[in-house]
Amino acid sequence: MPIILSGKVARDELKRSLVAKIRALQEKQGSPLCLAIIQVGDRPDSTAYIDAKKRFAAEIGVTVRLVHFQESVKQEDVIAEIKKLDQEKEVTGIIVQLPLPAHIDKHAVIDAIDPGKDIDGISSASVRRWSAADDVESYRPWPATAYGVYQLLQFYKIDVQGKRVCIIGRSELVGAPIAAIVGKMGGVVTVCHSKTVDLVKETLAADVIITAVGKPALITAQHVRSGQVVIDVGLSDASGGKLDEEVPRRKLVGDVDFEKASVVLGEKGAISPVPGGVGPMTVLALFDNLADCARI
Repeated sequence: MPIILSGKVARDELKRSLVAKIRALQEKQGSPLCLAIIQVGDRPDSTAYIDAKKRFAAEIGVTVRLVHFQESVKQEDVIAEIKKLDQEKEVTGIIVQLPLPAHIDKHAVIDAIDPGKDIDGISSASVRRWSAADDVESYRPWPATAYGVYQLLQFYKIDVQGKRVCIIGRSELVGAPIAAIVGKMGGVVTVCHSKTVDLVKETLAADVIITAVGKPALITAQHVRSGQVVIDVGLSDASGGKLDEEVPRRKLVGDVDFEKASVVLGEKGAISPVPGGVGPMTVLALFDNLADCARI
C-alpha cells in the first residue's frame, strides 16, 4: 500500500498552531476573530457547508456571523450588506457561500469584498495579487482548497521543485489556483482536464498528479505508475452529483479509483483518500486565512 496522505492527521496537528495563533491575535486586539458568512437562499448543501464551518470555528475560538438572505433578494442588497461588513472593525473576514441564485452575478458580489477581508482569496483583486506573488508565502490569503493542497504537501514533506506535476481541472476556484501554487513551489506544471486527448500519457509522465474535476473514477489504474504522488481533490456523491467534502455524513467518492490505483502506486507511492484528504485541509486553510487577515 502507498503512504496515505491523511488530511485529518495533518489538520489535527496543524490545528494546534492555528489555535495558538488565534489566541495571540485575540489577546492583542481584545476581541474574538469574527467570520461573516453571506448565504442566499436555503440550499441544503450550502447550509451543511456553513454548519461545518461553524463547528470548526467553535472548536478554535472564532465567532461566526451568518447573514442570510431569501433567494429572491436583489443583487444590490447583497452588495450593500457586504460593503457594510467591510467597514465593521469587528468583522475579520467575509465569505460568500456559493453557488448563488442565477439572477445574481457572483463575480460582482465577490468583488465587493474588501481584499483585506477576502479570506476565500477569489475576488478579482485577490487573484491579481496572488498571481503576481513571488512565492507562496509572500502573499496571503490564497484560495482555501489550493492552500490546503499546499499545506498537505508541506506536512508530508513532498517537494515538487523540478518535478513534473499534472493538474487535472482548470476551474477558477480550484484548478487554476492550485496550478499557480505548484508553479510557485517550483513544479513543472501541465494542466489537463477531463477531455484532454491521451490523458493517460500525461498522467504517466508526471511525478505528482493532482486531480480536481469531480468525475468519479476519472483516474484509474492505467493512469498511474509505481512511486507517484496522487492528490485527489475531486469530490462527488456516489450517484455522480458534485459535492464538497465539507459536507458531513455524505457518501463521497473522488476522481481516483482509490483501491486499484493504490495497488499500482505501491509502497513508494502516496495518495490522499476521499473523504479525509484535502477536505479537512480546506477548512483549516480557510481559518488560517482568517488569522492572516487579522494580522494585515
